[in-house]
Amino acid sequence: MTARSQGRDTRRSGQKTVYVYGILPGDVELDSGVTGVGDPPGEVRLVRHRDLAALVSDVDLGTPLGRPDDLVAHEELLDSAAADVPVLPLRFGAVMGSDEAVAAELLGAHHDEFAAALEQLEGHTEYVVKGRYAEDAILREVLTENQQAAGLAGQIRGADPDATRELRIQLGEIINNAVAAKREEDTRELGGALEGLAAASAARQPTHELDAVYVAFLMETGKAEDLQDAVDRLAQQWRGRIELRLIGPMAAYDFTGNAAAAPEAQPASSPGAAS
Repeated sequence: MTARSQGRDTRRSGQKTVYVYGILPGDVELDSGVTGVGDPPGEVRLVRHRDLAALVSDVDLGTPLGRPDDLVAHEELLDSAAADVPVLPLRFGAVMGSDEAVAAELLGAHHDEFAAALEQLEGHTEYVVKGRYAEDAILREVLTENQQAAGLAGQIRGADPDATRELRIQLGEIINNAVAAKREEDTRELGGALEGLAAASAARQPTHELDAVYVAFLMETGKAEDLQDAVDRLAQQWRGRIELRLIGPMAAYDFTGNAAAAPEAQPASSPGAAS
């Protein structure tokens, strides 16, 4: 989508505000006809200030943001840009009053911070490795390794559910704790398998009780194939136990800290807007 160049909410339909997706180096060019969030979606453009640029589009304040399509458009736009250039993503729903405000109050006021963060991201992009346990396999593993859990499972099997309610609760707690311990162990193993490949890593919080690993990696752009090979080897090792997915490249959501969380870019006051 991008390429380096050479060198107050009134809720009235028709009132526009500027939606800000993220911060990029100033020497980028944008393909024409790219659209972003909103209904109808606004055409995306660049607001430039010195050696920085902000990826923006107009949104109608009379149309609430937060539809699934808006979330997808926000992420896809940033991830598409990150495939070509370093990007500092802003959280979903960040708006400002005008292009002039974006230039002065966002890019100008935070120039040095943004420029330093983009320099650190130069030549890197984010990938996420996510794995989920096969439920039957992990349960067998826990019951094989934990005698107390196996004993409780034996007492419950075939018994009246009401009569064994407390036992089921107790077994569930043991299993949950065991899975959490295995998640930590498998996350360490994933980190070891990718040691030397990634410039940085950040573990994400699980989104499901059967999540096995969920880790973001900041990678040099030339090492994507090596990363895929390493994940494939681990997937083969964990076959039947953990199903692995490699997601990316994407904007470096996990490695920008607060660099792009400038206070002047406020979340849109819209029902359903997510951070």
